[in-house]
Amino acid sequence: MTRIFLLEDDIDICRLISRSLESYHVTIECSQLQAEFLRAVDRNPPDLCLIDLSLPDGDGLSLLRDGVLPEGLPRIIVSGRGSISDRILGLEIGADDYIVKPFEPRELIARIRAVLRRSESIGQGPSCQKDAKGFFGDWIVDFDACLLHHKGGEIVELSSAERDLLQVFVNAPGRVLTRNQLLDATTGRSEDPFDRSMDARISRLRRKLRDDPRSPKIIRTVYGAGYVFSPSASEG
Repeated sequence: MTRIFLLEDDIDICRLISRSLESYHVTIECSQLQAEFLRAVDRNPPDLCLIDLSLPDGDGLSLLRDGVLPEGLPRIIVSGRGSISDRILGLEIGADDYIVKPFEPRELIARIRAVLRRSESIGQGPSCQKDAKGFFGDWIVDFDACLLHHKGGEIVELSSAERDLLQVFVNAPGRVLTRNQLLDATTGRSEDPFDRSMDARISRLRRKLRDDPRSPKIIRTVYGAGYVFSPSASEG
């Protein structure tokens, strides 16, 4: 059974999601308050968490922004706030996916399964790919530990989504990859016309790689085509 923690203040929505996922061999533990949710996660971390944004004791975005969740714990935002800016912000600060209410239960379970596949953690908790390292520019990336090592000694943690995206780039140096190709390789789904989630993930990864967004050299934008990874780029 896959264990999921849901942070949602509307008890009726909690019940609806719980009933909807029962037939998919998923167990749900619901919390209405952030403090209650964090105690449950600390006591026994789940395979994945679903987080609403509008809560009685704060904004769900703070859980992602403040880094209070265990590193590598897959998290999906489930919210009625569906603007492009909300979705991009959620993805930029660490959500693995963002789904807008109302939604079909089949869509939710498909998103959950895609995120769990990426983190290789169905029923076991998050884990990273084994015996894999990449070397480029001023960086060494340890895919097993989800860590970036800079030549200057800095160590940067990667989320499972960032790790997966970087691995796609490392495996295709110098090749132009479209947003659809990147989404398909990392999430198992294609882009819809209003989905800018890949742009948000790349923006987050660039920041961790110290890749100047105004003139990126490691992950370059090819306008009208996609992105290209330039592995020899360094900070000089």
